[in-house]
Amino acid sequence: MSDDPTQIREFFGIRAADWDSRFPDDGPAYAAAVADLGLRPGDAVLDAGCGTGRALPPLREAVGPTGTVIGADLTPEMLAEAERAGRGEAAALVFADVARLPLRSGALDAVFGAGLISHLADPEGDLRELARVVRPGGRLALFHPIGRAALAARHGRRITDDDLRAEPNLRKALDGSGWELLGYADEDDRYLALAVRRTE
Repeated sequence: MSDDPTQIREFFGIRAADWDSRFPDDGPAYAAAVADLGLRPGDAVLDAGCGTGRALPPLREAVGPTGTVIGADLTPEMLAEAERAGRGEAAALVFADVARLPLRSGALDAVFGAGLISHLADPEGDLRELARVVRPGGRLALFHPIGRAALAARHGRRITDDDLRAEPNLRKALDGSGWELLGYADEDDRYLALAVRRTE
């Protein structure tokens, strides 16, 4: 799929209404990935490209009532589905592109991005923008409920060496944008890359 924001909005816009019903069993995987992000009560976290907001309830649970949870997405239909599902109660929902976030520098403790990395128009630039809004020492989780091979098979494709989600490629992109890769898992039932915002 294209990484052009207009085409991404169109792709997800027409799929928003039945998105959750297509993937009804992903909840536990989202909760486990949120747990691995290491959030604490009172933290501020962004779900970048939040879609229908499946990560928002576990993010809210992790940061508690004194924390801040923001869900940002550039597809209005996805945000509408998040509201319809009641997930807007767990977070402030914002219509925004991760390339230009309406947040001050260093405002967040962490960013969670499910299925985000393959839709970034400018991966290093967009990862740099995520780094901008996170305090030094803050965390980033790039997640998908199934691994690269399983996802490629689902779409009738094969993994290629130029896949940004491959560990060497992702490490390079993160290094060039203010992050340091801490952990990487690419298994049939989960993809999770954890990174920390460098202090320089």
